[in-house]
Amino acid sequence: MTESSKKEQLYQLIRANPFISQQDLAVELRLSRSAVAGHIAGLIRERRLLGRAYVLPDKRPVMCIGAANLDRKLRTIQTMQLGTSNPATAEEVYGGVARNIAENLARLNLPAALLTAVGDDGAGRNLQDHAEAAGIDTRGSLKLQDAATGTYTAILDDKGELVLALADMALYDRITPAFLASRLPQRSAAAMTVADLNLPADSITALLESARTDNVPLVIVAVSQPKMARLPADLGGLRLLILNRSELETRVGRALPTEADVGAACNEVCAQGARDVIVTCGSQGVYHTRGNALVWLAAHQVEVVDVTGAGDAFSAAVCWSLYQGSDDLTLACRRGLKVAAMTLESPETVSPVLAADVLDEIHDFDLSAPLFPSKG
Repeated sequence: MTESSKKEQLYQLIRANPFISQQDLAVELRLSRSAVAGHIAGLIRERRLLGRAYVLPDKRPVMCIGAANLDRKLRTIQTMQLGTSNPATAEEVYGGVARNIAENLARLNLPAALLTAVGDDGAGRNLQDHAEAAGIDTRGSLKLQDAATGTYTAILDDKGELVLALADMALYDRITPAFLASRLPQRSAAAMTVADLNLPADSITALLESARTDNVPLVIVAVSQPKMARLPADLGGLRLLILNRSELETRVGRALPTEADVGAACNEVCAQGARDVIVTCGSQGVYHTRGNALVWLAAHQVEVVDVTGAGDAFSAAVCWSLYQGSDDLTLACRRGLKVAAMTLESPETVSPVLAADVLDEIHDFDLSAPLFPSKG
């Protein structure tokens, strides 16, 4: 049987059952899971398949707004020694927080759109081509004649842990409130907006103002401690803020050594207008708000290949869970931790084996999740 006939047979199976899993398709067609994913990606590019249930074209997209970079990853072969030359491997991949989230969502079979800024250069064209091939709608993004596409350079040690990162992202300052206003029809058609803090402060403020009036849930994902200054004092309209512990410390202006300190800081952020807060702590797990309380979930213990993109994968899975109509943040974080673990185990910034049925398997939640647990 030819590849084209396999793809057509797959399409007919999906038409008969829009919620069939990729694993079931692989078994039915005697294909590998990756081959099924490739055929589905091709059908999405052809606009024959759309959305979570594949063939439902009326699905509103998740609108991701922020960075889409050319990422350079340099990884030492042996233990890193500062102040001298270290043998290393190097690669270039596509990255950026908003772009990574959008690709993860597309792989999870949600309709994803991306508003970003790229230079009118080879890197920018390649970024957009790659996004479209992944099923991400990039129409409406800003193409700049007088700026180079953003870059992010990560220095990783021999264990895949981040040592240092350098970002050249000034072009995202051009995603102004006026630009966002010009894309209002696109943004209003979204089911959810996810913005990263690579955007300028006044644009973040404009998105919060829109969220207060247009009833489109807004999720903001922090990107670094320095860029926390872009988050305004008034967070009214914010459905969810996702940040790490250091970024939360920057927000409240003090160290947070204990669970009680983290809980008090989250309550402060909620008092500023955010409905919920998720605090990621790397291999130590995550906290999330539940009313005035704080819930902690342990991270999966995995063999880390590369940390790049794990936080973005976590955020995407949380948004996927919210998109399904559930407000259960414990369930959302469990899904996020699963996808983050898959990403940590992959050399790719976005795990190539990611698919929606991975999260479909996580459908219940632990009612006994501890509040302010003691971790010894």
